[in-house]
Amino acid sequence: MAELISQLWTPELQMAFSVVLVCLVILYVLSIIWVARDAYMRGTMWYLWAIVALVPLLGVIAYCLLRPPLLQIDRDEQELEVALKQRELMKYGECAACGYPVEADYVMCPNCHQRLKNLCSTCHHALDPSWTVCPYCTTPVNRGGNTSRQQQRAAHQ
Repeated sequence: MAELISQLWTPELQMAFSVVLVCLVILYVLSIIWVARDAYMRGTMWYLWAIVALVPLLGVIAYCLLRPPLLQIDRDEQELEVALKQRELMKYGECAACGYPVEADYVMCPNCHQRLKNLCSTCHHALDPSWTVCPYCTTPVNRGGNTSRQQQRAAHQ
């Protein structure tokens, strides 16, 4: 039996076995480096994952199953997108009377017809009810509730 093994264990087979063994060791070291680098990019404790990856094959499989789904840079980008959308939503409001969503420049609620803002008698921009002067044309706002037509009628009489 020993003679048969010595005949099969040729220098070529020894060289092939050595090459395969070196490739496996390189693959093992690269898998540990990949786990540590990927864990770092995902914002986790990379040094603990590198220790787990020292367990051949099972460590890498465990990392692949338990790693966070997103890279840190992707999470930051998502947070920025959410903040931007919240900022865009702040441009809108709700009607105080019925709660219907209204845009910032609406003068009247399209649902309940509640007056939300006044119109400037000169430039016809929507004005916040608390304003005393139109910021667009500097016309003083009449707090008496007179519209531009009522002012024109009073001027003609």
